[in-house]
Amino acid sequence: MHRRVLIGRYNKKIAYIRVYLPALRYVRAMIFNREHRTANYFNYLKVSIMKNLKGKKVAILTENGFEESELTSPKQALEAAGATVHIVSPQKEKVRGWKNGNWSIELPVDAHPDAIDADDYDALVIPGGVINPDLMRRSEDCITFAKSFLEAAKPVAAICHGPQLLIETGMLGGREMTSFKSISTDLKNAGVVWLDKEVVVDNGLVTSRSPKDLEAFNKKMLEEIAEGVHHPTAH
Repeated sequence: MHRRVLIGRYNKKIAYIRVYLPALRYVRAMIFNREHRTANYFNYLKVSIMKNLKGKKVAILTENGFEESELTSPKQALEAAGATVHIVSPQKEKVRGWKNGNWSIELPVDAHPDAIDADDYDALVIPGGVINPDLMRRSEDCITFAKSFLEAAKPVAAICHGPQLLIETGMLGGREMTSFKSISTDLKNAGVVWLDKEVVVDNGLVTSRSPKDLEAFNKKMLEEIAEGVHHPTAH
């Protein structure tokens, strides 16, 4: 009798498996297909952004002493997405970077800020470094050039100490931003709502704290440039 009960239970389990296994396989297939569709969707978004940046011109405004990775990483991301990138600097022919406490690479200068403005470009990128922004904020040409992008509501991306230059434009009141911690007080004094986040986006204005945030910074930078001109906001 006991043996018959065991056999009956065994047969019952086999029957359950036969009934539900196709359903389990179906659910598994649906999950796989959903993941597959999700992956395809994100690839589509990536390709769309890359296509949208084709034909875009982006200015990287810098002086000697830029933090090397904060210029080269965004530049590579922009070029990989199909954008044309120009290095804009008051320096005549080459501008020199800074890395690990020493002078580093030299890059050719494509244009000078006194000869161009926002009408010539779709977006502006400002790398950081201690020396670079300090030199630029003393330059009326750099200030005027950066201000022209804010006035035109075109995307502006600044990282680390880069936002120091934007303070001189007098156009940051009420904007949400982040930066290297040591200049947070300067930004607050300029009317900025300062946030300690890896990346902050405020109507086309993208800011990040340091090279550690470059991945998030580059991602948002590409997205905002792909969107194009943003509607001006009153602050």
